[in-house]
Amino acid sequence: MEKFLNIFKSLKIVDYVIIIGLILAVGVGYFTLKGTRQTANRSIEATSKISFDVVIRGITFTGEELPLKSNEKTFISIRNVPYSDLIITDVKSDRRKIVLPTFNTKDTKTVLVVDDVALPNVYDATVTLSDTAKITKDGAVVGGNKIKIGLPITLEGKDYRLNGTVSNIKLINGAEEVAKDQQLSAVENVQ
Repeated sequence: MEKFLNIFKSLKIVDYVIIIGLILAVGVGYFTLKGTRQTANRSIEATSKISFDVVIRGITFTGEELPLKSNEKTFISIRNVPYSDLIITDVKSDRRKIVLPTFNTKDTKTVLVVDDVALPNVYDATVTLSDTAKITKDGAVVGGNKIKIGLPITLEGKDYRLNGTVSNIKLINGAEEVAKDQQLSAVENVQ
């Protein structure tokens, strides 16, 4: 017993920290093997096709047509980490607008929305992208990143690099399956 106490007296604080760290690592490993601790692979519930909208505000462009086009590929970076080429499924863009009150009517809450002539070459765009995502209980995961509203994304093509944020996320497969089920039940009701 004296030898054991002498060994403990000769250990330094760093040695105690290392011993505690090893004991914790062995404990975590044991609980992971037993299945009581959930790992990342077990938290994936499904794989599904998703589409998500990216809003890009304040695009300064002097050409005739924005370089973002439907059915073309764009390379995306999520949180400044390069990810992959994705297909653009839809692009909606419009010149920057301004709201003007109208005072010539009896209703003082009437406003007029017109193009901002002070910023003639500034556009706002909504770009819809689609990809296959892993669905977890926390949401959709694309390229190791959770796709959530407000996530910064960079779209890059051969002649543009634009920064935007995610504004909407939709599961595609789930909606298609519900629509097919509704069509089948409608056909069965007719027969």
